[in-house]
Amino acid sequence: MGLSDTQAAVTVLAGLAILAGLAGVVVPGLPALPLCWGGVLVWALFGGSGAGRWAVLAAATVVAAGGTVIKYAWPGRNLKRTGVPTSSLLAGGVLGLIGFFVIPVVGVVLGFVGGVWVAERLRLGDSRLAWPATKQAVAAAGLSMLVEFLAGLLVAALWVLGLLLT
Repeated sequence: MGLSDTQAAVTVLAGLAILAGLAGVVVPGLPALPLCWGGVLVWALFGGSGAGRWAVLAAATVVAAGGTVIKYAWPGRNLKRTGVPTSSLLAGGVLGLIGFFVIPVVGVVLGFVGGVWVAERLRLGDSRLAWPATKQAVAAAGLSMLVEFLAGLLVAALWVLGLLLT
């Protein structure tokens, strides 16, 4: 089966969107799962005909939606159990975003850890108590990123399978 120029362009565009989505797991500002899902959507809408494309899009939708829910629910539940408030995570997120621009590559991690630690230090009044809470927040952020990345990989795998079978 040969691809027309339009189908080839749509396939390449979809693949680039999925790759950008996977990179978006670690790059602030890039919506990871929406980009992955959007790549599959563009491919399903403009890549050609066939009911298989719609089945791939439906499966990718379920995976992306489920990944988004799990990305927030699972780490959030763990943080509530340990008592780390949302305000500390917000402080970490803001400083992580600032750090991303101040110190490229590692600034996001340093800013997030520093922001959570400072917020917890102010809240708890003791550095010894702030560090365990900071470790919990970092572990939760890591779990969230892992869930998002695995969901993105599953969306990408569904798309590749759709490419091979349709």
